[in-house]
Amino acid sequence: MAETRTMPGAVSAAAGASTGMVPPASADPAQAVAKPSRRGFLRKGGMLSLSSLVATGTLMASTGDARAAVEWAEQFQKNYRLMTAEEKNEARLRLEKRYAAEYGKPVSVDTTAAQPGMLMGYALNVRKCIGCRRCVKACVAENNQSRGARPGERIEWIQVLRMERGEFSKEKLADGYPEGLGIQVGGNAYTPAGQVLEGQYHYEPKAVPEKDATYMPIACMQCEKPPCVKVCPVRTTYREADGPVVIDYNWCIGCRMCMGACPYWARRINLTTPVLPREEMNPVTHYLGNRPRMRGVVEKCHWCLQRTRHGRYPACVEVCPVGARKFGNLLDPDSEVSLVLARKNVFRLKAELNTFPKFFYFYD
Repeated sequence: MAETRTMPGAVSAAAGASTGMVPPASADPAQAVAKPSRRGFLRKGGMLSLSSLVATGTLMASTGDARAAVEWAEQFQKNYRLMTAEEKNEARLRLEKRYAAEYGKPVSVDTTAAQPGMLMGYALNVRKCIGCRRCVKACVAENNQSRGARPGERIEWIQVLRMERGEFSKEKLADGYPEGLGIQVGGNAYTPAGQVLEGQYHYEPKAVPEKDATYMPIACMQCEKPPCVKVCPVRTTYREADGPVVIDYNWCIGCRMCMGACPYWARRINLTTPVLPREEMNPVTHYLGNRPRMRGVVEKCHWCLQRTRHGRYPACVEVCPVGARKFGNLLDPDSEVSLVLARKNVFRLKAELNTFPKFFYFYD
């Protein structure tokens, strides 16, 4: 075989590929230029970006801008359930400083964890509910929900459905379309029969309860097998040990997959920056609960963690004027909710989906 020779100082194609050098267009090897490889570019770019990020963070922290420094730190914090106790405390202090500066009042961010031996449960008497929606208003006020007037700015976790009572009428037996017996659409098709779930949630009565109306409030069911948790791509929503399904707002990416998976229409997204006036902001908050949210994150009912983990009732339970709402420990046989399950006619909404809600409906 003929021996392949290379001129002294010349760069071969193989060598050029390995060193990132491009052979010159002329015969002068000195004109060879370095060709940046993708790997080298990413490596150098990553080092530059990291240096820039660190420098920017240092600059923000030294300017005295509390909100900028806190938001910067939040970008690098772990998912809340993976944090150590020290990291959770650091996050709490950052948020308290930020919210106090933003709302002009002392703000506490609770990080109390699930209590051992506690499994929260909820029961609602559909016969007693009068549709006043005080629970809705109390929930908004307690949990710092957005209360703007433009589309997307008003958020309510609780929806109260108004359902009409009715019966099959003998007078309409032969009515319908087309006329005569053997019709396709019966005469009782357009009037309520029994209690129907195709109810209204925007209703403005002069007084409640209305005649021939039944009301059914719906919120997060805090499922034992929550479909919303399964579909979250960043695992920012999960079930806590004491029952509620929570959201780490700092990790939510706003993809809304959990909203599509929830069969109870219980989740809301902040399409705009939440409208929360300073004077109306509730300063007693929980990290996984009612602390102020930001644009582009999903939120939902969490049974007022800032209250229930300290032995208090949720706001909706306290404000109900007829005592239709019950809350307690499902593991305690003497709690209110356990006694309801043992003695009343109880059902779960959409039980056939096997989500196993811890929110129960009952009637006397």
